[in-house]
Amino acid sequence: MNALAAIFDLDGTLVDTYDAHFKAWTTVCVPYGVDVTVARFKFSFGRTNPPIIRDLWASCGLETPSPAVIEEIAHEKEALFREELAIEFTAMPGASDLLRMLSSAGWLIAIGTSAPQANLDQGIDGLGVRDVVGATTCGDEVAHGKPDPEVFLSCATKLGVAARDCVVIEDAPAGVEAATRGGMASVAIASKGRTRDELAEAGLVINSLTELSPGILAELIERNH
Repeated sequence: MNALAAIFDLDGTLVDTYDAHFKAWTTVCVPYGVDVTVARFKFSFGRTNPPIIRDLWASCGLETPSPAVIEEIAHEKEALFREELAIEFTAMPGASDLLRMLSSAGWLIAIGTSAPQANLDQGIDGLGVRDVVGATTCGDEVAHGKPDPEVFLSCATKLGVAARDCVVIEDAPAGVEAATRGGMASVAIASKGRTRDELAEAGLVINSLTELSPGILAELIERNH
């Protein structure tokens, strides 16, 4: 039997980062006159920073910032985010337990995120799961963010498994689409700011990671075959 792999998103899937991201975006955008509404923030969640910034500025009728300014804004935003998360780090219920359960059952585990490397490191260390995570790919390493499947395909390559033997666990529609485009099975968690309806394209929609098990994920992969 081929090795099976579970590829997890980070924000909103393994770590509850909704409030920290929202506060960081609203703070960093104030000097530029950009109003980060809840609707605009929800649309941004799960994507890389440059397209988020371009879309936020466009939604406010503002000219797109230069690449240098975009990089500066993104850097400041992520620094603010990590400060917020350091104050109150909250794992999604069942996150660490699920990763360890899968590892004990012989699964390969990866984390594929649009976040930069520093955020990824903070998340892994906060969860205390570095010993069971076999591969990671972050937003710094890909040319195309979700819904492009590059981040998940990169994880599969690093783990040495075929895409068809992977299941992606996500909380964003863009991530679910990326999994599908990459030929992978998918699970969507309806975390804060998400509805089950907008995640309906996933192979399975859950309310909590505690609903998952190696058997359930293996069944999804088999069905995807």
